[in-house]
Amino acid sequence: MDAIENIIQQPAYSLNDEQEKKEIVRRYRALLRTLKPKLKTGDKELVRAAFEIAVEAHKTMRRKSGEPYIFHPLSVAMICVEEIGLGVRSTICALLHDTVEDTDITLEDIQQEFGSEITKIIDGLTKISTVVDNNTTQQAENFRKILLTLTDDPRVILIKLADRLHNMRTLDSMKREKQLKVASETVYVYAPLAHRMGLYTVKTEMEDLSMKYLEPDIYHQIARKLSDTKRERSRYINEFIKPVKERLDKSGYEYDIYGRPKSIHSIWNKMKKKNVEFEEVYDLFAIRIIVDTSSELEKEACWKIYSVITDMYNPSPDRLRDWLSNPKSNGYEALHITVMGPQGKWVEVQIRSKRMNEIAEKGLAAHWKYKEGGADQDRFDKWFSQIREVLGNDDISSIDFLQDFTTSFLAEEIYVYTPKGDVKMLPVGSSALDFAFSIHSAIGSKCIGAKVNHKLVPISYKLKSGDQIEIITSNKQKPSEDWLTLVLTAKAKNKIKDSLKEEKRKVAEEGKYIAEKKLASIGASFSQANIDELVVFYKLPSSLELFYRVAVKLIDLKELKEFSVVGDKLHLIKVVKVEQELIDSPKPKQENKKDAELIIFGEKSDKIVYALANCCTPIPGDDVFGFISTGKGLMIHRTNCPNAARLLSSFGHRVVKTKWAKNKEISFLTGLKITGLDDVGVIHKITNLISGELKINISAITVEAKEGIFEGNIRLYVHDKDELESLLQNLRELPGIQSVKRYDLES
Repeated sequence: MDAIENIIQQPAYSLNDEQEKKEIVRRYRALLRTLKPKLKTGDKELVRAAFEIAVEAHKTMRRKSGEPYIFHPLSVAMICVEEIGLGVRSTICALLHDTVEDTDITLEDIQQEFGSEITKIIDGLTKISTVVDNNTTQQAENFRKILLTLTDDPRVILIKLADRLHNMRTLDSMKREKQLKVASETVYVYAPLAHRMGLYTVKTEMEDLSMKYLEPDIYHQIARKLSDTKRERSRYINEFIKPVKERLDKSGYEYDIYGRPKSIHSIWNKMKKKNVEFEEVYDLFAIRIIVDTSSELEKEACWKIYSVITDMYNPSPDRLRDWLSNPKSNGYEALHITVMGPQGKWVEVQIRSKRMNEIAEKGLAAHWKYKEGGADQDRFDKWFSQIREVLGNDDISSIDFLQDFTTSFLAEEIYVYTPKGDVKMLPVGSSALDFAFSIHSAIGSKCIGAKVNHKLVPISYKLKSGDQIEIITSNKQKPSEDWLTLVLTAKAKNKIKDSLKEEKRKVAEEGKYIAEKKLASIGASFSQANIDELVVFYKLPSSLELFYRVAVKLIDLKELKEFSVVGDKLHLIKVVKVEQELIDSPKPKQENKKDAELIIFGEKSDKIVYALANCCTPIPGDDVFGFISTGKGLMIHRTNCPNAARLLSSFGHRVVKTKWAKNKEISFLTGLKITGLDDVGVIHKITNLISGELKINISAITVEAKEGIFEGNIRLYVHDKDELESLLQNLRELPGIQSVKRYDLES
């Protein structure tokens, strides 16, 4: 340990005081204590060598928060060991993960000191980081590269997830626009990936932390309400658990039972999905029962505990989730049931063994611990091989790849059966056609229908867990363009696109012949340069598309008269004129970079051309960002817009920092959904309050009443969010009103 302290004591080490030096040593010793059960002969010396190199390499560096940079790799290493369950090699990699990118340390230095296994992982982490920090590169391409490393060694992505989790925990010190970008990437890509790797705790924390920055008001509101109802929930959990414990104690099982509050993010999702207030979310917590028994007896034990619970409390038959018989493809095993507890409240109960719990908490790392059975590891191997297949398709764009990946590989799953009874795992929302392609591409391409549970269904039929499917094929069938709207999985989409492209290529041969003749008629050669000129002119993605459109007569090449031919090369006449004008005109004044980063609305709106996005209809006071949209210019979105996470994570370089300026002269259209008792005069009270008392203009109002309850949709003009919040509060105080909510207007 003296060697470590000697490094920290060196004059070159720019620490503020002795306290920081002591804190570094304290954190390192805590890491060693946590790692102790996994240390073998010689491991401690290797970890210390990695720590000493990291301390020396980062000695003059500080994080945005002002703390020594070495705190970050130490924290990432601790997350790897304590929360993900990784071992010595991963700890060394976590300590060194930023050295090659940020310092003078090279991969050759790492190779010499630690060998090829660790070098390969650090190389993977460095490749990810160099892409992440490059603002001109789309996050989708970054993610594709992450997955290339994942299929080589999953530890790369596990360490990356630990790195991202620590960055999320320390995001407060970043600028607002950086917080939005990092939080969006996290909730769109990293949290689902953690979920897919079986790291449920990491996934939940990532989602909650992302929400804290993307939707701070709602996050803090739910957090406050959870805190206010904590005592009441604890009383209820104890009331629920007490009789269960009495029965389980008699059964002779070793077990743990406790209540666990649902995450803020999942509560908010439930509120949105069910369109209810916080107080109306019935399962704010889950009861978890973890039984300690041998792997041979664990399924039997879980079902016996299930029997105890359902003897005491009535279960909801449609809320049973049996992941014991059919574990998720990431290896998650458990029984989930929802039962009617005391006071008429629904309660979710999760039952699993100690081994299953460790896999649920630590995912892939725990699988390695239990891998002697082989089955769990096989699930991941199958998943990786599917990813490799998709990554091997160079034709698919990075953005399409990311979209396909999130729906195909990160979604929740269903299990279905082949006619022979083999189980297939598919993403929720998969169709019979997806199933056909999952069996074999040739079967998918010839699919004309299916039998689900022995009943004939169309290829678009959405599958449900437990379905047994038989595919019907015909040699005359071939994929068509509309098939792309019927499938969800990346494999099916890619195979359909390949087939369509092949078909298009055949048709395009005729167009190629026509284009060659037309070019020859004006004295231009059929060269790649001339074809590229036409592709750009017609704004097409490729020469294949050009020839195809010529063949099917969507393009007749009459526009060739707009080109001049110099030698045998095409030159667009208009382009020459525009270029000449630019040469003659004075150079525009260079904008100040700081001014360009900040767009202010309202008072200065005459200077900026922007439009409000129809997908979320922002109003002044909303937390917003600007997005430079192709063909539409600057679009303003709310940070909690349904499309925000995708835009911020996939196109970070096109995001513009924005804020509102006060301007009471401009009104913005928004919508309210009101429900309440269908009493005499209630609509008059509502309209009188809005138009009469508050002087707010109503654009449209529709009201429907059914069985004593009315639902009204009102479109109205407000100046800003404060005015809207005041209106909401006033409406909620009217007698007979049950709920008032803002909703996003559709375009």
